[in-house]
Amino acid sequence: MEYMRAPATSSQGNILCCTCGIPIPPNPANMCVDCLRTQVDISEGIPKQVSVHFCKQCERLVSWQFGLYVIKIKTFLMLKEYFLVQVRLIDAGFLWTEPHSKRIKMKLTIQKEVMNGAILQQVFVVEFVVQSQMCDDCHRVEAKDFWKAVVQVRQKTQHKKTFYYLEQLLLKHKLHQNALNIKEIHEGIDFYYGSKQHAQKMVDFLQCTIPCRSKTSQRLISHDIHSNTYNYKSTFSVEIVPVCKDNVVCLSPRLAQSLGNMGQICVCVRVTSTIHLIDPNTLQIAEVDGNTYWRNPFSSLCNPRQLEEFIVMDIDIIRDLKLGAGAGMRSNKHTLAEVWVQKTSEMDTSQQYHCRTFLGHLLNIGDLVLGFTGTVIIKKSYDRSRRMRRRNWKLQEMARDRDGMDTDDERQYQDFLEDLEEDEALRKNINIYKDVSKVAVESDTDDDGAPRISLVEMLEELSLNDATGGEGADMMTD
Repeated sequence: MEYMRAPATSSQGNILCCTCGIPIPPNPANMCVDCLRTQVDISEGIPKQVSVHFCKQCERLVSWQFGLYVIKIKTFLMLKEYFLVQVRLIDAGFLWTEPHSKRIKMKLTIQKEVMNGAILQQVFVVEFVVQSQMCDDCHRVEAKDFWKAVVQVRQKTQHKKTFYYLEQLLLKHKLHQNALNIKEIHEGIDFYYGSKQHAQKMVDFLQCTIPCRSKTSQRLISHDIHSNTYNYKSTFSVEIVPVCKDNVVCLSPRLAQSLGNMGQICVCVRVTSTIHLIDPNTLQIAEVDGNTYWRNPFSSLCNPRQLEEFIVMDIDIIRDLKLGAGAGMRSNKHTLAEVWVQKTSEMDTSQQYHCRTFLGHLLNIGDLVLGFTGTVIIKKSYDRSRRMRRRNWKLQEMARDRDGMDTDDERQYQDFLEDLEEDEALRKNINIYKDVSKVAVESDTDDDGAPRISLVEMLEELSLNDATGGEGADMMTD
């Protein structure tokens, strides 16, 4: 310990220490250094040994009194903030210690004003003893209670085409990487997050990419009355419109009129950020966003499991169809036609069905089509086994837990893959990868005219670590 004094001049003499009587240069305390040390300890109140807790799981220092800090640099800031308030810190530095000693030593130089304005300076060492203790965050992880927010995505429909499409969007934009866990359940999928901000980001993304609505709730887990802090778990419920591609829907008269006086019976040809509808009798098209749907809801008249196979017996293209006043836009990608079809299960009878269809540009006599008895033709039918055999591309898949999976999932997933082949606008929003194991069969000669994806649209097969964080996965064929 020493005290700070002004430089002595040639005319300045010595004085006697008021305690021990030895000659000393003049100072405000009139004491020598040894006597002043016995009277004042400017490091009093600063602990010379402090225990800190180190979490081996996340490798952070944990102290119930000071909070979370990074080793060494943050220990100094912690000490300065809580103990070096009444003194002036002049210098600080870490002393070398054995890495396995679980000790962190810091050498401090401080100053403080004492008796009669005298300024004392002192050097001492503070030792931090590192003790092992699991932090709160790691406790929650080990207890399987680590999530702070969950996004529950639901769709009340019998087909998962929208979820398959949503999965590819999440993979493309890497929105799944912040999720702690992904669990697939009946009618939907749950995303678990460690923070409410990540969950809110997912909800915002869903509202921009698919027609849906959401609501939020939270549950109080704990409350610290001393610090007045609250611990909540938040739940975001997202409901997707219950309409999938190839659904036949019935619009309300009011909604049909607002969409350009189109017919009430329509076919859903695509679901992206909006619901794309087409009137099979006039080729009028319309898009219904989420807000419009929830104000004027409509449901499916038929689901894909009710599709039946027909054979085209005759076809007549309709040209120059005139629409009434106030009619909306017509599709220029489809052709209106009148067809006579017969069920393949009733080929031994003379029963035939007549209807209009928007698939006149694809159909010829003898083609197989899928439709509903009524009759509404939905799509042209191709040999599924042949399409699977020649498919030289694949999709990525999110790693997730599955619970209560339906045995019909394989058929639904194949339906989705066929939709991608048939709809260029739908596959424009997702990443499609080459399947090297099937490139050799691309030159099949028995081509039945089924739509196919060109090599130009495919990405080179890369490591899936970038997208899934693991070793990757095959296609979604559980």
